[in-house]
Amino acid sequence: MQTLAASFPVLTVMVLVPLAGALLLALIPPLRAQARAVGLLFSLATLGVGVWAATQFDVAQGSVIQLAETHSWIASMGVSWALGVNGLGLAMLLLAAFLTPIVLLASWGEVPADRQGLFTGLVLVLEAFVVVIFAARDVVLFYICFEAMLIPVYFLIGRFGGPNRRRAALKFLLYSLAGGLVMLIGVVALYVYGPGGEGAYLLDNLVGNINASTTVTRWIFVSFFIAFAIKAPMVPLHTWLPDTAEQATPGTSVLLIGVLDKIGTYGMIALVLPLFPEASRWAAPVVLVLAVIGILYGGLAAIGQDNLYRLISYTSISHFGFMVLGIFAGSSVAATGAMVYMVAHGLSIAGLYLVTGFLARRTSTVQISELGGMARVLPLVAGTWLVSGLASIALPGLSGFVPEWMVLTGTFSQSVALGVVAVLGVIIAAVYVLLPYQRVFTGAPAADRVGSTDLDGREKLVLVPVIAAMLALGLAPALLTDSLESVADQVSTTMSQADVPVAASAVVAPTFSEGITK
Repeated sequence: MQTLAASFPVLTVMVLVPLAGALLLALIPPLRAQARAVGLLFSLATLGVGVWAATQFDVAQGSVIQLAETHSWIASMGVSWALGVNGLGLAMLLLAAFLTPIVLLASWGEVPADRQGLFTGLVLVLEAFVVVIFAARDVVLFYICFEAMLIPVYFLIGRFGGPNRRRAALKFLLYSLAGGLVMLIGVVALYVYGPGGEGAYLLDNLVGNINASTTVTRWIFVSFFIAFAIKAPMVPLHTWLPDTAEQATPGTSVLLIGVLDKIGTYGMIALVLPLFPEASRWAAPVVLVLAVIGILYGGLAAIGQDNLYRLISYTSISHFGFMVLGIFAGSSVAATGAMVYMVAHGLSIAGLYLVTGFLARRTSTVQISELGGMARVLPLVAGTWLVSGLASIALPGLSGFVPEWMVLTGTFSQSVALGVVAVLGVIIAAVYVLLPYQRVFTGAPAADRVGSTDLDGREKLVLVPVIAAMLALGLAPALLTDSLESVADQVSTTMSQADVPVAASAVVAPTFSEGITK
């Protein structure tokens, strides 16, 4: 695994900036009265550091780990403070840094002023953990932050949001802890079967150096994959998400689903495939079946929802199915699409949740059956919700079109059966966005909602960059695909180096490993 060392620890700085903001709010109580401004300042500074890091990144070597830094941390265990990013890691860091100030700006209207300090501090701490996770090159460092991020998320859900927020926070925590404990078994096993010594947990040292039998390696793979499948969230390990999204604030849901859940798909690409290539190919048929089930189930479940927050959460389950499908399909085109999808979904989900939150403040409800005709009363709310929804269902020119097209094209090149089923998910998607739009925003407005006012200046400032980013990614996808194609080549090579065993491949016919196109 190639790495290019950084002359300046820019990724460590990107971790320390939001942590510094959170510490200032914790240690200097008078600052909490200005928590909104402090949080916005430090989150924008983090974004600035991320943009500067992007200028130092060589897009032509997108698959190479760049901006790398390695320092011994817990020498007796072989644990290192090791950061570095390839094209995918950088894209996810920029997505997180982009959405964090937007969430903080949006929260000015959804979080009471007397609790804004706590909310802002938790968001900044969460951002710091996310930066480490997407840049970690040491498995233990990744695992520690993977678990530690649960603390701020738990309090963001449990202290803010709807009337059943504590129950939702507990359910989220139990699912996540269960996944983390299963992963811990795999982390320990890597030390037992890995090369050991200094840097024992460095990915550079572990890849290709796990001295275990095929059976043991597959069990270690399962321990990691379950944790990432819960985070992703894949059916049938998805049930925590709708309850959490219904109760959390819109801003928390943006961070949770738009950024944190991508850790699941990112972990599959960055850890699972390079560490366990044979096990990944062995499990691929089952994973592909679960992915297409998720696409269909998430879409159909979304159609049946009356609560807009729950509806959006189920659409995300469907979208994550597309991402996992692209990762395990064995096609470079599909893998590129899956990685672009991770960014595109983060943007569209931000638009949908934030606009729905703005709608809820004006109408005091997100129940579709209680709304109607809102386009006549709130034309900007209606328009921005529609744009975000169309980006979510892959309208050409918006962020979702290119990645979905690439996933479907790459999947069809490997298995017509899987491709056909996935296309059904595209048809279902049109229903779960356009039908609620018709019911909520068209027709005669509900009598008790007529006095509502449209988006104010701050809310417009929140949504303009999100929609602009959707358009930029939709109209100029090469800005992202150029840095991801070589990463996708590595993914597809891993998934096609050897045939899937007959017993496993029988699950899917025709199988991608046979290269069947028709």
